[in-house]
Amino acid sequence: MYQVVKRHLWGYLFILPAAVIFGLFLWTPIVKGFVYSLYHVDFMKGNVFVGFDNYVKVLRDPDIGRAVKNTLYYMFLGLVIGFWVPIVFAIAISELRRFQGFVRIAAYLPNVLPVVVLYGLWRWIFDPVGPINAVLSKLGFEPVPFMTDTSWSMVSLVFMETWQQFGGALLIYLAGLLSIPRDWYEAAEIDGAGVWQRIRYITLPSIKSLILLLLILQIISTSQGYQSQYAMLDGGPNKATLTYVLLIVKYAFTSQDYGAASALGVLMFFVLSGLALVQSRLTGREGA
Repeated sequence: MYQVVKRHLWGYLFILPAAVIFGLFLWTPIVKGFVYSLYHVDFMKGNVFVGFDNYVKVLRDPDIGRAVKNTLYYMFLGLVIGFWVPIVFAIAISELRRFQGFVRIAAYLPNVLPVVVLYGLWRWIFDPVGPINAVLSKLGFEPVPFMTDTSWSMVSLVFMETWQQFGGALLIYLAGLLSIPRDWYEAAEIDGAGVWQRIRYITLPSIKSLILLLLILQIISTSQGYQSQYAMLDGGPNKATLTYVLLIVKYAFTSQDYGAASALGVLMFFVLSGLALVQSRLTGREGA
């Protein structure tokens, strides 16, 4: 054992700072979240042990059912509206013969916008007198209440986030497409395969594992979504955009009930751990 440590000492020293940061800023909050979920947290008078009362409290809260339902709806919309967009764009760009570099840069530009600018821009776009409703009015249609109608609010946020975030996934898919040997496409063209045949029989099978990986990652990331819901509508209208993580934020920073917020976080930890386990098994099966 000593010889192994001595042989790899410099390697251990190089990873030590990352391991310390990982432990301090990731696992320490996780462990404290588990502990705080069993306490009534009061920074002035001191914490009081309450056992599983926080879990009983949050599970009896009628808002938790609404938040879970909204989160699942948000995840579903993210898959239906946004998941396929970077795949389509990446395949279309890979088939371009000219201006690929320009199109890649243009597609990634929304990712570099600060969120403050982004939210201000889309508030104006979704405004009752904004550009979309102005065009609809000129065409003779009624204005769409994007931000004030419970049927449209979550859909509007997903459209906004799809436009802003698909550039990152696009680059990942493009990197995957570049790893496909060009000889396969050349051989397919010689055999008379058209664009759709090349996509169906070469492109999609080659990036199948990458699509599956990004699918699981999107499910995990959308399950934690709250920023746009909070910044744009604060969970409204009529709690139509109140997601699970936004409910945690409201417990912690609005009600200052850190014990209940920690209990919600622990419950979410177990759910996401299950999703991570599913991802690990699926990707392992794909690799095998």
